[in-house]
Order: sequence, then C-alpha cells, then structure tokens
Amino acid sequence: MGQFTIFLVEDDPLYSEFLYYHLTLNPDFQVESFSNGTDCLNNLYKNPDIITIDYNLPDMSGRELFEKLIASGQGGAVIIISGQKDINTAIELLKDGAYDYIVKDENTADRLWHSVILLRQNLFLREENNRLRKEVERKYDFSNVILGSSGRVKETFSLMEKAAGSNITVSITGETGTGKELVAKAIHYHSNRKNNPFVAVNMGAIPKELIESELFGYEKGAFTGASERKSGLFEEADTGTIFLDEIADMELHMQTRLLRVLQEREVRRLGGKKDIKIDVRVITATNKDLSDEVKKGLFRSDLFYRIMGFPIHLAPLRERGNDIILLSKHFADTFRQENQKTKAVFTEAAVKKLLSYPWPGNIRELKTTIELATILCDDDKIDAAHINFRPVSSAEIMKTDEMTLNDRILEYVRECLIRYNFNPTIAAKKLGISRATVYRYIKDLNL
Repeated sequence: MGQFTIFLVEDDPLYSEFLYYHLTLNPDFQVESFSNGTDCLNNLYKNPDIITIDYNLPDMSGRELFEKLIASGQGGAVIIISGQKDINTAIELLKDGAYDYIVKDENTADRLWHSVILLRQNLFLREENNRLRKEVERKYDFSNVILGSSGRVKETFSLMEKAAGSNITVSITGETGTGKELVAKAIHYHSNRKNNPFVAVNMGAIPKELIESELFGYEKGAFTGASERKSGLFEEADTGTIFLDEIADMELHMQTRLLRVLQEREVRRLGGKKDIKIDVRVITATNKDLSDEVKKGLFRSDLFYRIMGFPIHLAPLRERGNDIILLSKHFADTFRQENQKTKAVFTEAAVKKLLSYPWPGNIRELKTTIELATILCDDDKIDAAHINFRPVSSAEIMKTDEMTLNDRILEYVRECLIRYNFNPTIAAKKLGISRATVYRYIKDLNL
C-alpha cells in the first residue's frame, strides 16, 4: 500500500511520545508530531492521510481544530483522542465527520492502532474502487469501443453521446459481430448510472422454460427445486442498466410480461404475491428487423414501440471503408504484443484483399482472420497469402443466433485453437479448462 502519513496532535510530550512509538512500529506509517493546532494547520501541504487530535490543546480546542480542518478541505480523516467521556460530544463529532472518538485510558494505544489499520484499509479500497472505475470508463470510452474514423462511425459516436445523456430506452440494431453489447456498456458507463450495475442478458442463450425465473426471480417453493428465494436479473439491475440482447428471440407470452414490467416499473417474482418497484434503464439489441417481426406476428407491436425509444444502428464492416484497415492494424498489433512479437506491416496486396471481402461476420470475423494471419506470417509482413477467409456463406453466418450453446462453445474452442496454432496446452490455459477437455472438443470438432 506504500507510505501512510499520520499527523499526531498532542500537547503532552510524554503521551505524544508514547503514541508515536506505538504507531511507528509499522514501518509503512510516516508519523509527525505537533504540540498545537496551529503547527498542524501550517503543515497540511504534506497531505496527511490521518490526523489524530487531542481534544484539549494549548492554542485551540479539538473542536476548533477539527472545524478548521474540515473548512480547509486539505486534511485527511480525523480521529479525536480525549480525556472526556462525554457521550454527547463524541456523537456530535462523529456526526460532523470525525472517523473515530477514542477516550484516553490504558487501551488508547491499542484502540488507535486498530482504528488506523481499519481506516487505512478503507482508504485503500476506496482508491482501488476509484482506479477500477476509471479503468472501466477508459475501456468503454466511445473511441475505444468503436475504432474508426469513417462517417458512419462518427454518426454512431454522436448518437451514443446523446443516449448516454438521458435515461431513454435505447434500441441497438446491427448484424452479428458489429459490437452491440460493447456499445450498450459504453452508453451505461457514460451515463449517470455508471456507478450502478450493468446486467447483460442474452435472450437466445437462456432456455425458454427458464427465462421467466431468470428475469423476474422466484419465491421459495414456487416450483419443484425452488429451495430458496432468488432475485431476478431485473432486481439485480436496480438503479442501473439491463441489456436485453437478441430480444427478438423472446416468446410472445414473455413479451407480454416484459411489456408490463416496462410500463409499471415493477416486477413480481414467480410464486410471489407482491410487486417490487424497480428503477432500471433498458437497452435492447437485435440483429433482426423488428418491424418485420411485428408484421409476421412474431413480435408485439406495443412492445416494439415501447422499446424502440432511441434507435442506434451499427453499420456493417463492409460499409466502413478504410476502417477495415485501421481495425486490422489494431488487432495485429494487439495480438503480436500479447505474444511478445514485434509489430507487423500489411503489404499492399493484403490491404486490397481485406478491402475486397464483404465481411459477413463483421468485426468478430475480422479479428479472428487477422490473428490467424499474424501466426501464419514468417516475418513482420502480413501478405495476401496469410489472409484466409472462412469458407462459409453469409447466410450461414447470419444463422449463428440459431446455434445451440454447445455449438457456440465448440465454435469458440475452434477459434482459440486456430489462434494458438492448434496447441492444446496453450488453448487449455487460455480457455481456463483442462487439456483433456480440449482434446474432447477437438474430437467433437473432427479436427
């Protein structure tokens, strides 16, 4: 955790030395002693993490010093050490923001030590949370979510910024592999809900018989096997955002339930007798034309108008021009850096080949293609011969949403094996599974 600065304000030199000795037993604690409040205030530029204050000082009371520290906005957390056992004084100071109030007795040093340790841990956790929050915000910065400089991308950035500035329901459309979930996360982490939950639900990946209990939860005894109460995903997303991916796959009776939740802003668990109020922002996504699904009678028109809200359409990769090359260089540089290799350059023939392909699998397909090319090239040049397009039709790729969960797992394992040159040991490590399991998947894939 590094150095931790503590100011010790105590006018009794013997007692000050006693506390100083006790605190400096920890080599990470940088302790400075002051015999009055004025000297403490004059040294606040050193940014102490904790200030311990004797309530009776020669130049001002502990209450006065505490108020001046609060007004300055420069001091750290404050611990009051006093001979007074007046409980009302302690309560007032704690209400006003003091971290702890310690009465002077034979246990003072131990109580102070314990309080400082706890406070240090809390400050560390707070700093770590802030660091992780900033890291997440950087990760989902609009320019990191969608790389590119084409007009279509700039238009998408503008729409994302507007969507993030309100709580309106957002509907994201686009072909498979265009990054719909990443856009949803970016909108959430730039909104006023960014410090609250983001819950992603793939409607096509949940068995139809489990969707209701997953979304809305259930009470104990609601059905066989319901041994305890379980909150649904809408409850988990309360005060935050719920992302309903592939919403077109939802059956009609569930669409009716969802419509009621969106209208009333409340859910009822399976087997429950009362409604639970929720405050949730909804973002939906699909690769289908929902208006066409409405005409076919597969999607409720009233739900369609309810979720349409703020529409954002993600352009397919084939319509983004030179963004294909920008993304290709990004994927190649990232992959080679991860594998401790120098950067590669694309030949003119490779660039032409990349631009001539329609990319039915969009960014997801491009990433896999480029990573394979970086393995196939012998030197630092990626040529046209290293770029191998997957031999499947556009229609086949568009059917990925109809794949079973096992099909998706096998596809992911296959891509991982290709990425790591069909090395089962490395693939197992990257996938977080045993090598024996990888061999079983290889057999299933007929590789």
